[in-house]
Amino acid sequence: MKKDILSWLHIKTTKPASAESDINTVPLPESQIEGLLANVQKLEPQQLIYGCGQSIGKQRDHNEDSVFALSIAIGGEKSSYPLGLYIVADGMGGHQYGEVASSAAARTLAGSLLKNFLPYLVNPSSGMDESLQELMRSAINDAQRAVTQAAPGSGTTLTAALILGQQMTIGHVGDSRAYAIHQYGGGEVLTRDHSLVKRLEELGQISPEEAAVHPQRNVLYRALGQGEVLEPDIFTAPFPLSGSLLLCSDGLWSVLSDSTIFTLVNAKKDLQSTCQSLVDSANEAGGPDNISVIVVQLKT
Repeated sequence: MKKDILSWLHIKTTKPASAESDINTVPLPESQIEGLLANVQKLEPQQLIYGCGQSIGKQRDHNEDSVFALSIAIGGEKSSYPLGLYIVADGMGGHQYGEVASSAAARTLAGSLLKNFLPYLVNPSSGMDESLQELMRSAINDAQRAVTQAAPGSGTTLTAALILGQQMTIGHVGDSRAYAIHQYGGGEVLTRDHSLVKRLEELGQISPEEAAVHPQRNVLYRALGQGEVLEPDIFTAPFPLSGSLLLCSDGLWSVLSDSTIFTLVNAKKDLQSTCQSLVDSANEAGGPDNISVIVVQLKT
């Protein structure tokens, strides 16, 4: 393909231009040729790339957050697609074993999803008995039981994205968040905070400005490990093509505005630097809580 493009870039003439011609031909620099090639060539198979960042913050003495990130590229004659699994879990502050709860939730969810999905990866023609949403729900239930056993009386948030091709299935409990961020600015929160203050805001009883400074803004009404009946939010959405997916704990979004987060994500091309910039900015804003971030992009 490169040969064809280079041939296209080389202009052939059947006769020389006249002396009076005002056409000025200058060879294309190598950097410009590489840029043109990068714009037209596609990766095969498509690839999910990611960066991760974490910090204890400025006001905590230990980290109760857990993260999990895994990307796989599958390419072949009959199938070619990326697979990714990304998880952020925030152990509930003030509860015993918060860090144990978040770790148990992230590890159990990842293990359950991969175990049930592995047979399909090995033999795609066999198909799957359950949908991706059903697999996510089953994995969250497994995580709920694991948290209850490993850290009784504690709890954790859980936000997970299972990406297959250009579709992502998101499972969510608590107030960690998933954002879709567009390449040229803007974005939206994909998840809904399961917090008392967010519920009051949804009911119109307080304004977003009041919610941001409400003394009970960290109180959750839904979390893993709390109560026997769990109702996670599970949905499927297209991956933000030419953009980014951000998963983060409230240690990030509670101190940085959405517009600031969007700007920081789009400011750097290197995802690890992007994550470090997000963490540093949250700490510069006071760092009142643990900070965890995962930024994912789909390269096609």
